Amino acid sequence: MARFSPYRPPQVPPSEVEARSSAFYAEMDRRRSVRMFAPDQVPRLAMENIIRTASTAPSGAHRQPWTFVLIGDRETKHAIRIAAEEEERQNYEGGRLPPDWREALEPLGTDADKSYLEVVPWIVVLFEQRYGMRPDGSRLKNFYVKESVGIAAGLFVAAVHRAGLATLTHTPSPMAFLTRLLRRPENERPFVLFPVGYPAANCQVPDLERKPLGEVMVEPG
Repeated sequence: MARFSPYRPPQVPPSEVEARSSAFYAEMDRRRSVRMFAPDQVPRLAMENIIRTASTAPSGAHRQPWTFVLIGDRETKHAIRIAAEEEERQNYEGGRLPPDWREALEPLGTDADKSYLEVVPWIVVLFEQRYGMRPDGSRLKNFYVKESVGIAAGLFVAAVHRAGLATLTHTPSPMAFLTRLLRRPENERPFVLFPVGYPAANCQVPDLERKPLGEVMVEPG
């Protein structure tokens, strides 16, 4: 039997709705993916709050099929860097990346160097739970796993930016080494890796433009 509780958030007048939406858009439009980080420390509580925020994401049947692994120790960050760079060298130098992918990455200036993984104070690896586990050890089916975890990842990125920090959605391919290094169970699969910290004082990002509203929104008719 489902349980329900009242939901009565304060009603915001239309003029304020517009102002709030404009302010949030302006804030998020300043967000950039960063590959140049400062070593400055970030409070652990801030990271816990960011993960709490990401975990407010909706999910299929409210299964919440995600695990955020928070990494701050030097040894683990070093091991992740070494393994990630090895996979990326295979991509960039070993011919695993197809030509069209290389062409798409060219404006971003990316390569196999992931030294920032040892500079940042925190790495967060988001795992998707392909299925859950009941207390008796039997499997619990999860629903819309990738959609749910993708929404949580988006909220994570927004929460990092709101906190005044920067991150990068890093998806070394393949990512199975993260399961091994972080000793995750077989029902979990790496989804995305987030380095989190302050941008370096000399940080630079690609000079890119986002698609205008007319290219990302349509109305039927």
